[in-house]
Amino acid sequence: MGSLSPLDSLFTPLKLGSLSLQHRIIQAPCTRMRSTKESDGVWVPNDLNVTYYAQRASQGGLMLSEATPISRDAAGYPGVPGIFTPSQISAWKKVTDAVHAKGGIILCQLWHVGRATTPGMLGGKTPVAPSSIPISGNALDGTVYGDAPPKEMSIEEIKSTVAEYAAAAKRAFEAGFDGVEIHGGNGYLLDQFLHDNVNTRNDAYGGSIENRSRIVLEIIAAVSNAIGSSRVGIRLSPYNYFQDTRDSNPQAHWGYLCSQIASLPDDVKPAYVHMVEPRFDEVLDESEKISALETTQEVVKPSLDGFRSVLKKGGVSFIAAGNFKGSNAGEKIASDGADAVAFGRLFISNPDLPRRIKEGLELNAYDRGTFYGASPPEKGYTDYAFAA
Repeated sequence: MGSLSPLDSLFTPLKLGSLSLQHRIIQAPCTRMRSTKESDGVWVPNDLNVTYYAQRASQGGLMLSEATPISRDAAGYPGVPGIFTPSQISAWKKVTDAVHAKGGIILCQLWHVGRATTPGMLGGKTPVAPSSIPISGNALDGTVYGDAPPKEMSIEEIKSTVAEYAAAAKRAFEAGFDGVEIHGGNGYLLDQFLHDNVNTRNDAYGGSIENRSRIVLEIIAAVSNAIGSSRVGIRLSPYNYFQDTRDSNPQAHWGYLCSQIASLPDDVKPAYVHMVEPRFDEVLDESEKISALETTQEVVKPSLDGFRSVLKKGGVSFIAAGNFKGSNAGEKIASDGADAVAFGRLFISNPDLPRRIKEGLELNAYDRGTFYGASPPEKGYTDYAFAA
């Protein structure tokens, strides 16, 4: 970034595949559970969702949608809009039109929750996963995950899931999204395949990291072939602890995956990889998380830098996320640790976050209690103040 200050580096243009960004402050995907139920398992974006995304759109700013189920069988939470019915496509079009009206850019994050759901959320169907190992504890609906262990996916089911990701990408394009982000992190289906404590298969999709990565690389290729690789990104979280994921050697295993992504042919090579910093955790604070990584896994000084380096050599851009503020985000860009930084919680509470960071304005505090739904639904969603 030359002589630019760290803060100024956040406000330089960035070419991300075929997308032209005017700044590098990205709205991270944040599940908010505020959509309207149309029928069992089918939730549709509503006018409140349109307002929420429009509030946070900025000229040349990139937004990543909340995680969006690719099919009825991919869903795991109430109030989350999918991208698998005509009604959802037309309702999402109102969201994307509102974002584009403000000069914003928006991608749809494509999601399959895998074992992170229950038969009650799937109309009685058994959840699927790479292996039949349930998550510990209780699901959102109060049922015990272990009472309904997931079904180990057949090869045929894996192939149909790959095809469904590609079909969902086309539907997202139809809904006006500028591209898609494949959700490959946070303990959901693709992350379940990647983590060796969850994936205990002994076929072409399990065992070695080469096999565990196979479905991810197949989905990247299928989605890229569907809508063009320059409009495709993928989210990964190698140091994830959420939903019982504990890989034995994340640096080596995600290092392999990144090397494979970086060496893909241009027509199926994604525009970017989006990764979650090791310090971020849903439960532990930063020091506890780093300590846990260093003592329980083969991790020495956990860092995203090695992944960034491998991807950069292959011409793949890099987005970092996880506990960033304006100051350390600027330093991340200025030091070439990432091309852009995604903000979640601060974007929830500050619809005008890029302006606030640029002008050094005070930030609104977020209300954690309203992250995942609230009554009334506007609370903690569309009622955060803009800076004067």
